[in-house]
Amino acid sequence: MTDTTLTAAPPAAEARAVPRFAVRPATAADLDLVHAELMAVIDESPHYNAEFKAYEKARLTKSYLRMLQRQDPWHVMCLLSEGKVGGALISGPEFGAVFRYWSWIFPAFRKTRLGMHGMHAFDEHFDNGKFHKAYTYVRPENEVALALLRRYGYTETCVLKTHIFGQDYCVMEKPYTKVTVGYDHGVGTGRLGRLVQALNGLLGR
Repeated sequence: MTDTTLTAAPPAAEARAVPRFAVRPATAADLDLVHAELMAVIDESPHYNAEFKAYEKARLTKSYLRMLQRQDPWHVMCLLSEGKVGGALISGPEFGAVFRYWSWIFPAFRKTRLGMHGMHAFDEHFDNGKFHKAYTYVRPENEVALALLRRYGYTETCVLKTHIFGQDYCVMEKPYTKVTVGYDHGVGTGRLGRLVQALNGLLGR
């Protein structure tokens, strides 16, 4: 859909003030776009089997993204290119670590350096004294993702054989410095939360 509303062009000084790349937590208004792009990137990926794609699409509802944001608004991070949302990073707390669920650039922005900016921004925010490490799973065949993660300080600690719906996954980790006392208990919705998620799924939320 095209927005045809006409507005006056901003003054040149104001236009120059918009940074080339930036990040911010997703707002409620962003979630429809982020969720739609997430469903699309899951569908188009050549690295996952049909069972995994169906599972991820059923799990990562807009309700689930809002639940992550209640833990920390930055768990759904928008990557901006000249003020426009061009990518996202979705993460969650995992018992003293932060797990990067999905990180991707929207198709129109893939020939920019937005992804590199997002990698730095993620570490700047989450290497905040609360976590021992960041980690993620990557399919061994996804050589581009593995190379990028290694470039930004992630190390392959092991390969989990036939781990998720019969497929292998590399565990990629980057050490952080935890200084706070105590641990989060991961993302748990409880029975009421699961009921709300089920209802939201039926309502398409």
